[in-house]
Amino acid sequence: MYDLPEVRSATDAWWRGVAAALARAGIESVPPALNWDAPFDALRSPELLLGQTCGYPLTHALAGVVELVATPAYSADGCSGADYCSLIVVSEDDPAAALAELRGAVCAYSRRDSHSGYNALRAAIAPLSHGGAFFSRVVASGMHARSIGLVARGEANVCAVDCVTHALLARYRPHALAGTRVMARTERAPGLPYVTRAGAGRDNLRRLRDGLQAAASDAGLAGARESLLLAGVVVLGEDAYRRIVDMEVSARDAGYPEIH
Repeated sequence: MYDLPEVRSATDAWWRGVAAALARAGIESVPPALNWDAPFDALRSPELLLGQTCGYPLTHALAGVVELVATPAYSADGCSGADYCSLIVVSEDDPAAALAELRGAVCAYSRRDSHSGYNALRAAIAPLSHGGAFFSRVVASGMHARSIGLVARGEANVCAVDCVTHALLARYRPHALAGTRVMARTERAPGLPYVTRAGAGRDNLRRLRDGLQAAASDAGLAGARESLLLAGVVVLGEDAYRRIVDMEVSARDAGYPEIH
């Protein structure tokens, strides 16, 4: 999911290590390389071995289609264990010190099915909306880096960005953050989960989890993990992701079902 070109080689190295660990754990026919061109619908494949998605699709479009395997924990600022948050980004010249001061601003979001780019921001704004429009205009960018670019160029005033994406950009593409600053953070939620096909079976789930956790402690993969800000792999219960749904429900109950 964190598909910056700057970390692709590290991601490929991580997968090679994961693939080897999965094979040692008893998983057969593990793909030796990642399929970078696979569309989102590949996650719906009845042959899906392992993929990574956002928590919002996990609880919505992919509910009943995939099964939670584990959740990576990242070392980025804003993360805590397997939880992450969104950073509210504004122009470095914007005097706003609180979310309430952004009323009437232009908001950029990545996608409506993004927890970090949309759902978390909606939940943060809902108590301030008083059941009506909060922003003067909203713009769909398609991805976090583009949302930041819109803010940097003055085409939008605010966006919400996954804190891991922000940390990776700060390390590998700092110019992409030029002219912007973080003014707030959203509530935390579980991060981007590793998933497999629904009905994979208890034994396969155990092997997948064993393999991922073995790779997460493999000294030979330390360099790849550090490059990806990957601190570990945590096995959570499905109910942990209920927080994402609860944030959506709380916004709807506040009369703010969509960002506007």
